[in-house]
Amino acid sequence: MQSNVRSASPPHASLQSPDKRPRSISPEVALQAVTRSTAPKRRKKRKHTPPESGSSEDVISREVVGLLGSELVSRAEADGLDWESPFGFREEVELTVSSISSSGEGLALAPSSKRPWVVVVPFVLPGEVIRARVYRHARMYSFADLISIEVPNSELRDMDRVRCKYFGTCAGCQYQMLSYETQLGLKRNVVVNAYRNYCNIPESSIPVIQSTIPSPLQYGYRTKITPHFEPPPKKLQKEAPTPSEEEKPYWLKIGFNQIGKRVVMDIEECPIATPVLNEAYEPMRDDIAKKIYGYKKGVSLLLRDSLEIPGGNSPVATTELAVQDHHVCITDHKATVRERVGDLLFDYQAGSFFQNNNSVLVPLTSYVRDAIFPSTAASASSTLPPTHLVDAYCGAGLFALTLAPHFTQIAGIELSADSIRFATHNAALNGLAHKVSFRAGDAAQIFSAVADFPPACTALVVDPPRKGCDEAFIRQLLGFRAQTVVYVSCNVHTQARDVGQIVSWSADEVAEGKGKYVLESLRGFDLFPQTAHVESVAVLRLVL
Repeated sequence: MQSNVRSASPPHASLQSPDKRPRSISPEVALQAVTRSTAPKRRKKRKHTPPESGSSEDVISREVVGLLGSELVSRAEADGLDWESPFGFREEVELTVSSISSSGEGLALAPSSKRPWVVVVPFVLPGEVIRARVYRHARMYSFADLISIEVPNSELRDMDRVRCKYFGTCAGCQYQMLSYETQLGLKRNVVVNAYRNYCNIPESSIPVIQSTIPSPLQYGYRTKITPHFEPPPKKLQKEAPTPSEEEKPYWLKIGFNQIGKRVVMDIEECPIATPVLNEAYEPMRDDIAKKIYGYKKGVSLLLRDSLEIPGGNSPVATTELAVQDHHVCITDHKATVRERVGDLLFDYQAGSFFQNNNSVLVPLTSYVRDAIFPSTAASASSTLPPTHLVDAYCGAGLFALTLAPHFTQIAGIELSADSIRFATHNAALNGLAHKVSFRAGDAAQIFSAVADFPPACTALVVDPPRKGCDEAFIRQLLGFRAQTVVYVSCNVHTQARDVGQIVSWSADEVAEGKGKYVLESLRGFDLFPQTAHVESVAVLRLVL
């Protein structure tokens, strides 16, 4: 496997011209200079800001502590060595990989000749003996490029599975050399470790985490990609050659970042993207190459897979659903994208959020439906099934509309006016405006938008951004006290933190005559095969 070679900075040249003589100074000034230079220097201690809870930096830091042991880390901190890497810049080292992190990178203990430390290396598997080159340091761990795999894990690694010629260099995928069954197992482990490290409730309160739900498509599933490129070098912006002289400049790279670098690599095709995106991407690259000298800034492109909308690419008040599913590529951030989920159509602005794997949306929404209406006696609550649904962070209305047939009244809550506009349009588009409404919520009093809903007969779906829910939202959630809460998350670590707060804080309020929430089930969903990413669905039930 090829390594990512990093160039070391050149030595600094002397700033003093050789034909200039040094300036003469008095003996008193010379003595002061000698005194200052020989006096012991106080080393300034760098201030390190702790990473945000649930961020990628925080996640890997906790996994490093788990591998080294908290006592050893505390000892290093007390000795002032927790930020002092035993490795030099670009030092090469042979390592044995211990485990895989939640981000899909290998974690390896430093050799016994070094102080206890962890090295993070991409594209490696547990048990493999590797050579790596260290390039950056953090608290108790360093990042390194993979140079070679000396002893591969032959049980797991099969390079014949890899479908992308950029795999091992592009930062997009981590798991193409693994069987899909192995990928799903690793993603279940991510959920397990997230709840172990972030939930802060007794282990007995966490149910057995079920196997990860697979994606129907493992390649060709991604409905959105955002390749990017840099502008011409400044020296060429003034004297740009004509297109006939140079059709595609050697320096032009259009694609995605290299692993561990902020450097764009040229990528002609992405095998996890849908076919319509790859078909549109090739001529787009050619067009950029012809016009590249007209760009003064770097550009992040947008390609979204969309159904063709009759009458143009704008939201229209139509209830015509029997349209031909002809796919097109949308590249304008402000244009409208249309997707079909089951029998429903969803329009949304291309630059806004919508799940990027359409093939898994029916299994996901069906799972949420079945969690709210369990078919067995496994539910911790003996109350009647809910009749009302609140979809918080509703976006274009995915859960509100797909679950609408099972409730008498549904409300989606959003802070974004554009999202409310599209969600309302989607309710009309699918003939559901009579029972589904979308309401703008105030961040300080978000549940006041559904004050008319009876909490004891209400189910709540929460699907927040990666940072999760803030304390104010959780306090409002507990004040509303919906019968069932289904928490869908793209960041299982912030989900685990928030679920722990919901469970523990509700238990603290039992004395006030309020019911408490129990975590009934927990399961991952694979929305991004070939990558380390996993979605998670947690179901909480109110027990009186």
